[in-house]
Amino acid sequence: MDSPITGTAAGVPFTALPPADNGAAPLIVTWHMLDAPRSDAAFAAALPMNGLPAWRVHLGMPMCGARMVDGRTDAIVELFQRDPLMSFLAPFVQQATEEFPAALASLRAQLPVGDGPIGVLGGSLGGAVALRVLAETGTPVFAGAVVNAAVRMRSVVDLFPGDYPYDADSEKVADSLDFVTKAPAIADRAPLLVISGESDHPALRADALHLVDALGERSELLSIPGLAHPLADEPGIEPAPQLPPARTVDAGLTAWFRRHLPSAD
Repeated sequence: MDSPITGTAAGVPFTALPPADNGAAPLIVTWHMLDAPRSDAAFAAALPMNGLPAWRVHLGMPMCGARMVDGRTDAIVELFQRDPLMSFLAPFVQQATEEFPAALASLRAQLPVGDGPIGVLGGSLGGAVALRVLAETGTPVFAGAVVNAAVRMRSVVDLFPGDYPYDADSEKVADSLDFVTKAPAIADRAPLLVISGESDHPALRADALHLVDALGERSELLSIPGLAHPLADEPGIEPAPQLPPARTVDAGLTAWFRRHLPSAD
């Protein structure tokens, strides 16, 4: 892996991997999973996209990595035990999306990435952030990709124990995080690679296929044999050797972004 650069961008921790010459190049921004790998550093190790002539900047999700409370995940566990949708899933996606514009401006000030369109990539819950950036913001994007993404938040909520007690507010929030319904807006923004593990949670895999169908010719599906939901072994906080299924994902991402990469400014 290229030597990582760590820092913060408007308060958001990041792990950046430079192009081979450390010089000016386009920018790809990622948001990691809440399963393993569950930090920006661990996600950078799992999906480094080495050899790609771009800066790959992996942003930390809320309360993860350097923002863990007391260096532990206990606070996150308490949130999803309280209310998986309204205390955990939706607020994390909202915060990561809302803090992104300032983080992007800070990255542009710190790194030689120019001010052109960026690439976006998200895994699992981070995939919902990438999809929301595509569907609901004006940030210019040259290409996007998601891996085992939270395409429909209702499907993610269903992974938690018990029957979730939806009310009017939570119904509205869940509907706002259904990106199959937002496919036209996403398709208008950028081409999207949808990577789905063939052994991912069945509902999440079905949602990935529905998203590809809804996006039509603006998307491609890459199915990964043997890939379940995580991309790394537990605990997934520190960088770890790349697992074979993650290596296949990494190769697919590298080829996808290389195909769509603009010239550096």
